[in-house]
Amino acid sequence: MTLRNLSYSLLISLLFAFGVEIAVSRAADAPKDNKAYTTSKTTVVELGPEFPGMEGRQLRLRLLTIEPGGHIGLHDHKERPAVVYFLQGTDTVIRDDGTSQTFKAGDATGEPGTTIHWHRNDGKDAVIFVTADIFKPKN
Repeated sequence: MTLRNLSYSLLISLLFAFGVEIAVSRAADAPKDNKAYTTSKTTVVELGPEFPGMEGRQLRLRLLTIEPGGHIGLHDHKERPAVVYFLQGTDTVIRDDGTSQTFKAGDATGEPGTTIHWHRNDGKDAVIFVTADIFKPKN
């Protein structure tokens, strides 16, 4: 192996190690609680009577608001896939791997069951979005 290849290998290894450290740090540092967050409207439909195999599951539609400086703590969507449509503000979504994405009014996204993330409002306006999910309420 040439010195150049060895240098590239070392650099890639260091970058990977540094990147993994950042991702672990971000997930570990994510808030577990909610701050300045409200659900103002909720509508639910029982899916069991409509679809075989969906007994106990509900389709839920909610209107959520995150005030400036607020957040929705780290959570997952295991057995609770969702779709989201943003109405107002700018929402930063931080995933458990440390990556983030910003959404603004008019954007939409899906949150499959493998999703683990948290939401943060760094803006001056409230973030308002509609989310629809399929879930099984805890009894």
